[in-house]
Amino acid sequence: MSANPKILIVDDHAVVRQGLKTILAQSYAGAQIGEAQNAREVWSHLRRQQWDLVILDIHMPDTSGLEILKDLRQEYSSLSVLMLSAHSEDQYAMRVLKAGAAGFLAKGSASEELVLAVAKVLSGGKYISPGVAEKLAAQLDENHGKSPHELLSDREFQVLCFIAGGKTPTEIAESLSLSVKTISTFRTRILTKLNLRNSAELTHYALKNNLLD
Repeated sequence: MSANPKILIVDDHAVVRQGLKTILAQSYAGAQIGEAQNAREVWSHLRRQQWDLVILDIHMPDTSGLEILKDLRQEYSSLSVLMLSAHSEDQYAMRVLKAGAAGFLAKGSASEELVLAVAKVLSGGKYISPGVAEKLAAQLDENHGKSPHELLSDREFQVLCFIAGGKTPTEIAESLSLSVKTISTFRTRILTKLNLRNSAELTHYALKNNLLD
């Protein structure tokens, strides 16, 4: 691990970027820390120079962090990505790890855990919390069956969380840069796959399975 790593922080909130930058600068005095607030800026940074680590928020304004992650794995396969989310581990940790992230960290984590996660990833390892590790171990059990929501696509799962969180189709469409008609199609697919009848049952399902903060 380099004593002067190059770390790119990707989040659409300036306050979050500054907070992460301050924490990391205290542990890596010689680090070069860049900032990006959308997908366009991410690609601009990556094409100008090489980075050791990208710290990427899942919820971005133009393209979801999961979509950016998948593109990064295709174009920059050796680049380590640590995903951040304001949502709980139960919602996204397994998905981002399966998509190729080197680690997952909830935004509510202590600064010490951020430093630990970054150090682990920069050294070539993967960072997962004890809770995620336990869930991974459970999946090794051949008798461990998948929950219905684990069979949803990443986009379907994202829409499910938005609906259960009380957002309207118009609000969801704006957040994901999709049409209201497309969101309606996703909602129909989700209800079918989860064997639910309406949004009220969907919300109840999300609460029952701890998919909301």
